[in-house]
Amino acid sequence: MTRKQLHSIHDLMRMSRRRFLTRGASGVGVAALASLFADDGVAVEGGTRRGALNPSDASHFAPAAKRVIYLFQSGGPSQMDLYDYKPAMQKRFNQELPDSVRKGQRITTMTSRQKRFPIAPSMFRFRQHGESGAWISELLPQTAAVADQICFVKTMVTQAINHDPAVTYFQTGSQIAGRPSIGAWASYGLGTENADLPAFVAMTSRGSGLKNGQPLYDRLWGSGFLPTTHQGVKFRSADDPVLYLNNPPGVSRGIKRAMLDDVAALNRKRLEIVGDPEIATRIAQYELAFRMQASIPELADFSDEPQHVLDQYGPDVKKPGSYASNCLLARRLCERGVRFVQLFHMGWDQHGNLPQAIRGQCRDTDQASAGLLRDLRQRGLLEDTLLVWGGEFGRTTYCQGGLSATNYGRDHHPRCFSIWLSGGGVRRGMSWGKTDDYCYNVAMDPVTVHDLHATILHLLGIDHRQLTFRFQGRDHRLTDVHGKVMHQLLA
Repeated sequence: MTRKQLHSIHDLMRMSRRRFLTRGASGVGVAALASLFADDGVAVEGGTRRGALNPSDASHFAPAAKRVIYLFQSGGPSQMDLYDYKPAMQKRFNQELPDSVRKGQRITTMTSRQKRFPIAPSMFRFRQHGESGAWISELLPQTAAVADQICFVKTMVTQAINHDPAVTYFQTGSQIAGRPSIGAWASYGLGTENADLPAFVAMTSRGSGLKNGQPLYDRLWGSGFLPTTHQGVKFRSADDPVLYLNNPPGVSRGIKRAMLDDVAALNRKRLEIVGDPEIATRIAQYELAFRMQASIPELADFSDEPQHVLDQYGPDVKKPGSYASNCLLARRLCERGVRFVQLFHMGWDQHGNLPQAIRGQCRDTDQASAGLLRDLRQRGLLEDTLLVWGGEFGRTTYCQGGLSATNYGRDHHPRCFSIWLSGGGVRRGMSWGKTDDYCYNVAMDPVTVHDLHATILHLLGIDHRQLTFRFQGRDHRLTDVHGKVMHQLLA
């Protein structure tokens, strides 16, 4: 194909894309679709160019946070053993959970047939920390040391009682699979600040947790019905973070560039014929992959990190795929303009032998989580980076299985559990909400999953009620028809 022919196709495509963009929905959705063609300078309705490298004009108001790092603790961390101190439970060891507390609420089939529901107080010591006086378990000494930088939310509630729907709910705002993930919504609404890296990156780790524990699925960071350019790019847990960073023998970067140009020309010709926006996504993804070949090796190379920084994250920081390594990689991604980074750490599903298992999980995560917070703060990044830590639900105050003074297990518990936030416009050194004396129900100030999502988007400068995408005849949003911004948590 001659250069003149290529220019002719390019001119035709610009006209077709302009007509396509102006024919569809307006607002943020158009901006997101236009970002697929940002490099071509495509004009959208009203004459405003809104592309991936110009994300601020999709914001509804000035953001407090430019980016999010979500430390998702998959499996359901036990709030009673970590953050929600209940000393009165020590006097109720092995006593039956009163029916007046349980209130006939749904429980899982794993404990519904138990003859008893004996109370299992935490065997771990709690102390108050910092000027805020936050009560934190001995299992989390590093987190305790930065307690004054954290906003603890002790009254999270969810509708889901089993792992997959509960994790799906936290990621997408729905228990039913197929909706866009929160990171995809952030990408759709705001774009990226770095053309050489994805707007949304996901990473997984499994330390001391059970090797056959609860699985995670790629749909949890998927784009659902949003254009697939907004799906999370999953970094691998071993070797190179992404595949095919190196070209095959005999294929230079120049040859690769020429090949992609030819493929893009064919794809654009097909787009002109059928008008499928997923073809445009394919073009954009190929281009991103090409640019990532140059950007990822430098990103993943920790040799330029001072030893004192590495030490903050703990001894596993140089082990690819570990939680500590992923935390440091998350900081480096944020420094380079990645909008949303989500770390999934598996292994918190502790139905039995909880004391031993939770010790391992805390060793895996405590120092790295606190190290990430410290590192962001030292670099001046915490002010506009929102950190979120938490799982899909909590754990029951009653024991699952055999109970002794030194060993117990806990079932799933959606009625109350703890998460924390830091940085990015969040109040520091505070604890929000109160649970009852049994750590079974919210006594004051509940926070729903939709409330959390609304608050995260608000901190990013987005009104959750206005970030919508029309699909199957109606406007969808991350928070559906629910959610309120928790202004009480904001600085």
